[in-house]
Amino acid sequence: MCHYAERRSRRIAMLMADGVRTLDVTGPLEVFDAARALGHDYSVALYGCGSSSTVRCSSGLALAATPASALTDAVDTVIVFGGESLVHEGVPRDLEQVIAAKVSRARRIAAIGTGTFALGAAGLLDGRRATTHWRHLEAFATRHPTAIVDRESVYSRDGDIWTSAGSAAGIDLALALVADDHGPEVAHEITKELVVLSRRMEGHPQISAAARTPRPKHAGLQRLMATIGVDPAGHYELDTVAAQIGLSPRHLARLFKAQVGMTLRQYVHEVRLENAVGLVLAGESFHAAARRSGLRYGARIRDHLEAHRVVAEPIPNSPLLVDPGGAEAVTVYAG
Repeated sequence: MCHYAERRSRRIAMLMADGVRTLDVTGPLEVFDAARALGHDYSVALYGCGSSSTVRCSSGLALAATPASALTDAVDTVIVFGGESLVHEGVPRDLEQVIAAKVSRARRIAAIGTGTFALGAAGLLDGRRATTHWRHLEAFATRHPTAIVDRESVYSRDGDIWTSAGSAAGIDLALALVADDHGPEVAHEITKELVVLSRRMEGHPQISAAARTPRPKHAGLQRLMATIGVDPAGHYELDTVAAQIGLSPRHLARLFKAQVGMTLRQYVHEVRLENAVGLVLAGESFHAAARRSGLRYGARIRDHLEAHRVVAEPIPNSPLLVDPGGAEAVTVYAG
């Protein structure tokens, strides 16, 4: 449920322990500060576990913080931050107790990165969909088998529980919280103010297809993959691409699979689907997104979003158009 019809002050409590990543904290802080500059009343306070008045980030930066014992029920949203120690050493008992006793009473609860482990330890994620940093997904799934692990999305929402992959993804989550409070137009303005290249929304992958794919050593394959990224709707028929690179089709197929880890067809499809999802989440219709990305049917995009329980929200001056029948067929050459 969105709350941007309400115009009231919102108190944000950021709860953290030593070892937190600096960007995990400062990214969301900047988002709420930009929202405040736009006239939206956010009051943000930092809270640390234990009795210390400082929290030391993994980078060495020390942050002034109020002891978590001072948390009150007047807080609207609590954001819990983690650190590598929550994964390797477990969640500190005092942090778990604070979350169970006080955080659970907030209207909205969020976790950045490994902060998801803290919510899980406090029992708040039983039967809930959640995510964390991609590197710790397996550890989280093993430690919290009753949670529904979203292994792909940059952030995930299940009712009043929000979780994200952390680091830069914390900015995306904070923008989503602001959009939930005040509408997507405000989040769009903050994106411009902070010079964020592109606002990622629920359903966007934590790591792009290009970033999660091994870089080939062959210069021709490097150029090919760069071209696919720039023009996913292009024609990538195996015979044509092989002739352009100067290889036989069979050699290209073997070389691509050996150096990239998947076939050319599979890679092209992943890039196209990722591009199309981004276009839909930015306000394009399934039909238009499919055509611009080189996919045959818009239904594939819809199925992907439904699998992740994602509802695309319109952005300013770009109404979301939905084609229930999907896109018309287009010629696809994937090799």
